[in-house]
Amino acid sequence: MSSHREAPEISKDPVADSTDLYAFVSPDKPDTVTIIANYLPLQVPSGGPNFFEFGDDVLYEIHIDNNGDAQADLVYQFRFKTVINNDKTFLYNTGPIESLDDPDWNRQQFYTVTCVDMHGKATVLGENIPCPPCNIGPSSTPDYAKLAKDAVYKLAGGARVFAGQRADGFFVDLGAIFDLGTLRPFQNLHVAGKNIFDAAGDGVNALDKTNVHSIALQLPITSVTKGGKTYKHTDAEATIGVWTTASRRQVRVLHGKNGDDLDLGPTVQVSRLGNPLFNEVIVPMAQKDQFNALPPKEDKRFAEFVARPELATLLPVLYPDVFPNLEKLVADKTERADLLAILLTGIPEGIIDGFQNFTGETQADMLRLNTAIPPASEPNAFGLVAGDAAGWPNGRRPEDDVVGIALRAVAGATFPLIDENFTPDEATGLLEQGITAADVTAGFLGHFPYLGLPYDGFNNPS
Repeated sequence: MSSHREAPEISKDPVADSTDLYAFVSPDKPDTVTIIANYLPLQVPSGGPNFFEFGDDVLYEIHIDNNGDAQADLVYQFRFKTVINNDKTFLYNTGPIESLDDPDWNRQQFYTVTCVDMHGKATVLGENIPCPPCNIGPSSTPDYAKLAKDAVYKLAGGARVFAGQRADGFFVDLGAIFDLGTLRPFQNLHVAGKNIFDAAGDGVNALDKTNVHSIALQLPITSVTKGGKTYKHTDAEATIGVWTTASRRQVRVLHGKNGDDLDLGPTVQVSRLGNPLFNEVIVPMAQKDQFNALPPKEDKRFAEFVARPELATLLPVLYPDVFPNLEKLVADKTERADLLAILLTGIPEGIIDGFQNFTGETQADMLRLNTAIPPASEPNAFGLVAGDAAGWPNGRRPEDDVVGIALRAVAGATFPLIDENFTPDEATGLLEQGITAADVTAGFLGHFPYLGLPYDGFNNPS
């Protein structure tokens, strides 16, 4: 998955588990950027009586680097507080929830937004902002769209914020991929599948009708760029680096004073996410938890796994005779400079006509967004590899098929950018999961916070 349960320890701590990070120039407000950080994966909509919520004991942060040193120049911090209004009932709500202050809603959650600048100065941007409830069903949340709309809060300077449950917009065929790397459109060519399947198959979205919890920010471009300026797309200062983290206090004392748990000491980072699939697919199992604890400026220690990704070695083995050119590239132990640029430094000017999102030589896993590249009038789900410069790996939009893009890139689709004599295998341009992006993205909104309304628990699963 993009980053759902991507490391052994964080998979045991879902409330702090970052699942997806998006950063894009807002299509309906192109003078702003939207950043969305998702947490708490694989939510079954009917998961009562204790429905999903952010952790009151977790510090959630969105980091922005605007000078290329892989250190945050702006950090947006989110702290949550849960309030129980009726301590005599086990119910989440005792009647229809018709407003964000409805007394029938028993377990409400509020949050504070704080911006910390590069000098450590903290400014509280909003306090006691209400989250919407989870989408329980037509009896409990009869007009969920209104509740969600009312939870969009305006901050100073033209910014907006939302925190609450949304539909998970990420799509992936987990059941096939983790069954020895099977891709259903190629299943009859798989080393094991050729004895099982007579023909290609259609993909299955393992995250269909599941929810996540999202923290969404919409910020004026001039509030996140170096010097607060607007730049041309060829200017290095036009590109920002974005990542999200979750942190917990270092010490927990169970059943301490008054029988309550106590969290003590400084906060310690337990989750991190920049590019989709980086920790999931690139970092070896033994180092995944370490990756989650480190800052991006330390990512040079993972560069060897980007330069020679394990997946590039596996594809020719799993699909004999399908990727002969890739197989030779791997056999020659060729370093993948294309992947190093895409994932760790950004793409310098002169590689792709009219495009760059280079942040310098510091190797770091960040979503790099060139804020001067306007939104595409007709977005292509395969992003930059399909000629759409507004898509991943230039930031990331909800509709981007990041699994398909990553598969094609690792298989060699982007290596001609480094070596014009290399010809990608014919199958590379066909690599996909067999899931139609349009089917998944039908619920996306054309406005902030863009991700679709969460699936309700009464009707899902059906």
